[in-house]
Amino acid sequence: MAIATILADINQSETIMTRATIQNWTDTEVVLSGQKQCGVKYQVYREGDKNFLDMRSPNDRPIHTLELPDGMKLDKSSYEVLLRYVLLDVVAA
Repeated sequence: MAIATILADINQSETIMTRATIQNWTDTEVVLSGQKQCGVKYQVYREGDKNFLDMRSPNDRPIHTLELPDGMKLDKSSYEVLLRYVLLDVVAA
């Protein structure tokens, strides 16, 4: 029983260790349509071999998490373009 617990702890540690922050939480205002703006904060991180863009409202309510395509490495302005398209889709729904 102790060996199973140790192996479970090792597996959990490996999962936690594979997550790395690429860009820490960043606050921004995204222009949606016309003059309408939406406050949002986002973080880019790697988990295992995949990259994710996590979007939240300013009060930390989850909006959407987008898995970025393999090999996609963007700069801050490119992430914000993705934010706009995702937010337009979420608002339209």
